[in-house]
Amino acid sequence: MNTTTLRKAGLMVLLAGQLLPMIDFSIVNVALDAMAASLHATAIELALIVAIYGIAFAVCLAMGSRLGDNFGRRRLFISGVWLFALASLLCGLANNVNTLLLARALQGIGAALVVPQILATLHVTLQGREHARAIGLYGGIGGLAFIIGQVLGGFLIGANIAGYGWRSVFLINLPVCLLILLTARRFIPETRNAQPLPIDKAGTLLLAGATGSLMVALALGPVLHWSWPCLLLLMLFPLLLIQLWRTEIALEKRGGAPLLPPVLLRLPSMRFGISLAVLFFSCWSGFMFAVALTLQSGIGMSAFSSGNAFIALGATYFIVSISSTRIVEKLGKRHTLLLGCVIQMSGLLLLMATFYYGWATVNIFTLIPATAIIGGGQALIVSTFYRIGMADVPTDYAGAGSATLSTVQQAAFGMGPMALGSLFTQMLQQGDYQQAVLATLAAEWLLMLVLVLRTLGSKRTFVASCQTARTTR
Repeated sequence: MNTTTLRKAGLMVLLAGQLLPMIDFSIVNVALDAMAASLHATAIELALIVAIYGIAFAVCLAMGSRLGDNFGRRRLFISGVWLFALASLLCGLANNVNTLLLARALQGIGAALVVPQILATLHVTLQGREHARAIGLYGGIGGLAFIIGQVLGGFLIGANIAGYGWRSVFLINLPVCLLILLTARRFIPETRNAQPLPIDKAGTLLLAGATGSLMVALALGPVLHWSWPCLLLLMLFPLLLIQLWRTEIALEKRGGAPLLPPVLLRLPSMRFGISLAVLFFSCWSGFMFAVALTLQSGIGMSAFSSGNAFIALGATYFIVSISSTRIVEKLGKRHTLLLGCVIQMSGLLLLMATFYYGWATVNIFTLIPATAIIGGGQALIVSTFYRIGMADVPTDYAGAGSATLSTVQQAAFGMGPMALGSLFTQMLQQGDYQQAVLATLAAEWLLMLVLVLRTLGSKRTFVASCQTARTTR
């Protein structure tokens, strides 16, 4: 394995590559009204425009990781950026819904080639404090991108630059992709596994089926009022997941190379990282869905103003993220995670008070105190996610570990709007946005409490992770 050290310039290129696909999860949300008017898209088509990107991304992540391990992570990173750029151009030029759906799927595949290579490269080329700092930046950029997408999307739609309207949310990717392509080969070292691993065809198909059935059901369920095809897909998910687990265990026992090695799920840090992803990232996407809808449809803000309402959250998120390495070194991963939960939960309570007592006067400025606190808490939580999940993953499993965590993260992002969004929609039946958003925020607070209790009960996990990390790194 090539263990050439990654320099700062290479780290910046990798983080720029991470920013692009992450932004495209949320930037499209604020452009949906404009797309509907321009392309005459139905509600189901709009849901698919949002969902198909995440579905293609999640389904192809593990395969993208395996290809990077075998053929070179820099090579796959560059190939993914090329595909993402071409797909973004096709999105910007699309003149009908079918073309846009195809382009969004290609974007998702490109993103799935890019993202696993970033974390795996960091894991195998850096050590000690540089490794911890890079992982902190990786987690911070990933979360910040979600906020940037909301703000940037609102700005681009409002500005209507050169009359491109919603198309600009895709065309903005092109200059960034070009810059990455011009610098990646020079600054990013090539790394790969010493022994190429065969493709796990059965595992790939089962993972694609399980992830796809879950995310399609979550995307279309609310739109189709949970008709029987959506419920059937939802029931298929656990069945395919169980079969995937059995298939991977059997392949591991035969000495093969499973796509998602069961040995990873035996690591305490990986199991905790997965539970953290399910609880936190589903809350996060549900929060963004409910609050953004409340600001636009309930309070009457424009897309631009609604996006700007998250600026304070994004600013504190970024400031705390860049300081997260020092905080983790001083407090440890477990206490940093607990501190982040307490801060975020305090911000949620303040936001609930803002909506409850000041509903008639809610604006960008009255939201700043609560959203700023929430952003700081979220940054501390995200900063621990990859640090905990990858803590005792051997370097030979870096790609598989990265893909496992990223796949669960993306599935959790899809679960949030369904879980918290269903509660929000149910409360809206009486047309009361205030009560709907308050109930949703209360549910998120309770889920964060579950994460706190899970963390308090997992002290041995963190001790074991630290000991294993010292012996494997």
